Amino acid sequence: MSELSSSTRKPNWLKIKLPTGERQQRYARIKARSRELGLSTVCEEAQCPNIGECWGGGTATFMVMGSICTRGCRFCAVNTSRNGAPLDVDEPRNVAMAISEMELDYVVVTSVDRDDIEDGGAAHFAACIKSIHDLNPETLVEVLIPDFCGNETQLNKVVQAKPEVLAHNIECIKRLTPTVRDPRAGYQQSLDVLEKAKELGAEYTKSSIMVGLGEETEEVLECMRDLRAVGVDFLTIGQYLRPSGKHLALERFVTPEEFAAYESAGLEMGFSIVASGPLVRSSYKAGEFFIHRHIQSQKASS
Repeated sequence: MSELSSSTRKPNWLKIKLPTGERQQRYARIKARSRELGLSTVCEEAQCPNIGECWGGGTATFMVMGSICTRGCRFCAVNTSRNGAPLDVDEPRNVAMAISEMELDYVVVTSVDRDDIEDGGAAHFAACIKSIHDLNPETLVEVLIPDFCGNETQLNKVVQAKPEVLAHNIECIKRLTPTVRDPRAGYQQSLDVLEKAKELGAEYTKSSIMVGLGEETEEVLECMRDLRAVGVDFLTIGQYLRPSGKHLALERFVTPEEFAAYESAGLEMGFSIVASGPLVRSSYKAGEFFIHRHIQSQKASS
């Protein structure tokens, strides 16, 4: 497929409405409080197109361990460097306090890759989970983790902190992985992390696929089958949007009908939840809502 020019206009289904009224006010409050506590959100750092909608509705995804990533994936807008900033020992409690003030009942905590830290930041993730649960006992916690270079001991630190959902993104189909992701990442390594997380005791696992990068439909379906084969429960599929001219080129806009077909196929494969759409992201609010409802119903029936 030919590369789309930077002037190519987005289709109507990718246009976002800015929040107004009460939602705009809540968006402003979340942004101001995050600044006061020195917190980073992936909503801003990754230029998520849903930031106004999600923050206006009271949902935010916190990014811990700073905003400098030690890897250089070609699709990602987050800044990169060989070393990140020192960890903030107060961050776990600050995140928990922010969640309490925002009165959130389902939160996502993610991070940049920190290959410069001895345990990849696993202990910091665990501390965040514990602080959130201690201060917000009714809040369900999803963590979106890096691959920890496949280190089982580091992964186990996070699993044993007992987040309700453990997510790790495979990002794209197998063929495109070397082009899209940092060389230290890997398609099979991501599958192994998700499989090992289940073996270590993670109750629910989740992953995400970007499309519009030149993949074929059958390749997406193959990736979905690979994720289901390692026990992934929840899946999100969304449109890749090029952050800047320096990033990986966008090949095409995938239609809403194609996303709907992926959702149907995923449910037939056995995923408990599939959120598939042009604006869906790995921590998309609709996915969180349905995951929250699913977990609550499972708890009620057990």
